[in-house]
Amino acid sequence: MTNPNSETELMLKGYGLTTAEMFYHMPDHPHVLNTFVWQDYDLAPDHPRLFRFIEYWGEEIEGPLHSVRFTHRKLISPGEWRHVVGEFTMH
Repeated sequence: MTNPNSETELMLKGYGLTTAEMFYHMPDHPHVLNTFVWQDYDLAPDHPRLFRFIEYWGEEIEGPLHSVRFTHRKLISPGEWRHVVGEFTMH
């Protein structure tokens, strides 16, 4: 049985790979910035998973965010994929 949330199925549903770099203030040294890289499959242009993670960060992580830089790339699009049902062999 196939996992309905496999990477391939997500990509076929329009998800792309979103990579975000979070710049945040260190809790013990507020004038020092550190970075954290987050990556997941997400839907552009709304990016619900990215914004859900940013909300989680604001509620649960002590280091306040300074800024977020992100990129989104669709690895395949529905037009680039065909489901093949059979195969013909010719000699």
